[in-house]
Amino acid sequence: MNFNLKPLFFLMVGLLFLSCKQQQENIQLDPPNIVWITSEDNSKHYMKLFDENGVATPNIEALASQGVVFNHAFSNAPVCSVARSTLISGCYAPRVGAQYHRKIEQVPMPNGVEMYPAYLKSAGYYTTNNSKEDYNFIKSDSVWDDSSKKATYKNRKQGQPFFHVVNLGDSHESRLHFSEEQMKNNPTKTDANTVFVQPNHPNTEVFKYTNAFYRDKMVHIDKQLGEIVKTLETDGLLDSTIIFYFGDHGGVLPGSKGYIYETGLHVPLVVRVPEKYKHLVNAEIGGRENAFVSFKDFGPTVLNLAGIKVPENMDGKPFMGENITKEYLETCDETYSYADRFDEKYDMVRTVRKGKYKYMRSYQPFNFDGLMNNYRYKQLAYKEWAKLYDKGALNEVQAAFFKERPVELLFDVEADPYETKNLANDANFKSKLLELRGKLNNWVESMPDLSFYPEHYLIENAFENPVKFGQDHKNDIKRYIEIANLSLLSFEEAKTSLEKSLKSTDAWDRYWALINCSIFGDKAKEFIPIIQEISKSDTELINKVRAAEYLGLIKHTSPVEVMTQALYQSKQAAEALLIINCIVLMDQEEGNHHYKFNIDVNKIDKNILKVQELERKMNYIKNVINI
Repeated sequence: MNFNLKPLFFLMVGLLFLSCKQQQENIQLDPPNIVWITSEDNSKHYMKLFDENGVATPNIEALASQGVVFNHAFSNAPVCSVARSTLISGCYAPRVGAQYHRKIEQVPMPNGVEMYPAYLKSAGYYTTNNSKEDYNFIKSDSVWDDSSKKATYKNRKQGQPFFHVVNLGDSHESRLHFSEEQMKNNPTKTDANTVFVQPNHPNTEVFKYTNAFYRDKMVHIDKQLGEIVKTLETDGLLDSTIIFYFGDHGGVLPGSKGYIYETGLHVPLVVRVPEKYKHLVNAEIGGRENAFVSFKDFGPTVLNLAGIKVPENMDGKPFMGENITKEYLETCDETYSYADRFDEKYDMVRTVRKGKYKYMRSYQPFNFDGLMNNYRYKQLAYKEWAKLYDKGALNEVQAAFFKERPVELLFDVEADPYETKNLANDANFKSKLLELRGKLNNWVESMPDLSFYPEHYLIENAFENPVKFGQDHKNDIKRYIEIANLSLLSFEEAKTSLEKSLKSTDAWDRYWALINCSIFGDKAKEFIPIIQEISKSDTELINKVRAAEYLGLIKHTSPVEVMTQALYQSKQAAEALLIINCIVLMDQEEGNHHYKFNIDVNKIDKNILKVQELERKMNYIKNVINI
């Protein structure tokens, strides 16, 4: 029998080729290990990789040579728990009730959204966190296989992919709580005589030392990161692991952590990508990427890299992984940020940055940046800054920290990286101001932004399901936003709507009208009779306080009695905390109002005094205000 073996030969060769190709594809499709290395409290300004005034970080620079440097990475909030809540959820914190630091009460995760490591765990990943969490959310048991100081990827099953988080704390704000004696006896390795001091800071020995000391901390962080990478290499995992390095928000020189400036938001981000996973990154390896990315995007990006579908209810979008094109990244040129309560200090600021322009909207600008915050003022540099202001020894740029902010600020952050020159009133930038004002207004309306209610009201009425509450009250929130925006008009344009809102039966219409009156100051004097009546008889304690605040700010009537009695009557910790914030504004030396209070602590509800943030504020009151 004669057989033609050629077809059989080619069939076998073809099958062998397909088999090899399939094996190759299977290797490529193996999910990557992912490691997050996070350093606490540092913006991009202290590393030469990102800023000419930074120090060399050779280990982070080595990661960059094997990956991508992101020039525009942002924390959506400039403080730990709010930033980390945004990271873990992929959601804007003011939309989901996680915007206050530190939480007085935790909120549930939004319906249809889990903390993103839960999706990785469900897909077979071994998920570990070593070890900081600091979430404002209620955490389920499905998030981490281990979250502790002993957590390690080494306890996974053989061959199991892992997601591992390492938190490096040596750059934390607390490291700058050194004494004058320690400063004298511990010289820095970075030259304190030549170190850069940013223009809105006084160029003193204390600030020079603080800057040099902090840069030394970044060098130490770099060494710690190098050790982690070396361990991965020793374990034979470097070729199968994508490594992220980033700061968990900005800081920690005065006016950065806790404040919504670039030094509080603009973080370093480097992603090392092994050869086998280069197809997941549409950027040049060893190069720099200009796309704007923020913390809401980090979780979705990890899920996309792992081949897991991103939940629709997350606000963030992936910036790496399958189907992320260069064309899409080129459209990513804006970021939104938020600042509310930090510890015991209240504020409400929102920003949008698009390209090189940044728009900042202060909804309560009389809460000046330098308003007392106990933890901040443990730093010698903060203390010296305040003393120099009291002495009149600061220039206009340096003194701005202790003065009421404009309602709107606009900065060209490429030309003015420390945001010292407000362009909002410059006619040459009017169109840019209106563009970014519109963007921010649409954003707060579309969430909607829950902070247009006071925190204590949200705790009592919204925290069972914040997202649903926001949707159910979207029209009310839109109205509060419209009332708040009256401060963008002249008083003559605003006064008819202001009067209507002051007389409204809705408590929060009155609340925002009172805040607007405090912004307009003496121009709103014609409303004094209405505001006096609110200070005596409003159904909401905080409205009595806001009314007294206005009368105090314009030096018409002392706010002491109204605010003190409201504090004694309050039964809600967050409400009492907000009242005390108003008291401190009226009393603090740098605030230039100088009303003197005499608080009887025995008349304050003992149950609410147990709340940590109230304890901190009371410590300040004991030391500075008569008690």
